[in-house]
Amino acid sequence: MASTSDFRSGLIIKMDGELFTIVEFQHVKMGRGGAFVRTKIKNLQTGKVLERTFRSGEKVEDVRVERRPMQFLYREGDILTCMDNETFEQLSLDINLFQSGIDYLKDGETISILMNGDTPIGAEMPNFVVLKVTSTDPGFRGDTVSGATKRAVLESGGTVLVPLFVEEGDVLKIDTRTGVYIERVK
Repeated sequence: MASTSDFRSGLIIKMDGELFTIVEFQHVKMGRGGAFVRTKIKNLQTGKVLERTFRSGEKVEDVRVERRPMQFLYREGDILTCMDNETFEQLSLDINLFQSGIDYLKDGETISILMNGDTPIGAEMPNFVVLKVTSTDPGFRGDTVSGATKRAVLESGGTVLVPLFVEEGDVLKIDTRTGVYIERVK
């Protein structure tokens, strides 16, 4: 059991038979009343974000979660197949376990799978990935009026907005949380 004083971002708790992760929390102490904790929690199965208030000192059931590094092998529709790096066991995961950045996942990439015992409950992408541009429109001289951008298709199949100087074959660093171009890699 965890108390509200143990709350931190990323803590996984069990409420009403469902698993939630704490996205945001704030301890509040009013002048006359008792202290409380205002939180934003995300349901790990549905992805729905809720706002919930807990009294100070209230107990909640915390869940022990193991992060296992796994290698992404391939994708078939909404099922992604990954391989455990230690046991070489293959695991088929539903695409709903991934919060964001799935468009920037290429074969062979290492990801973290959150396991509750033997049950996968979530997946975390690396914050940054390095991908090659497979196709993009040419940038024309004179189109550079304050930060002009164009679309580029990456080797993973995802698209990203890039500056006009980026060409086909360039290798880019992409933030998987926001899907934003960071820089060209040499």
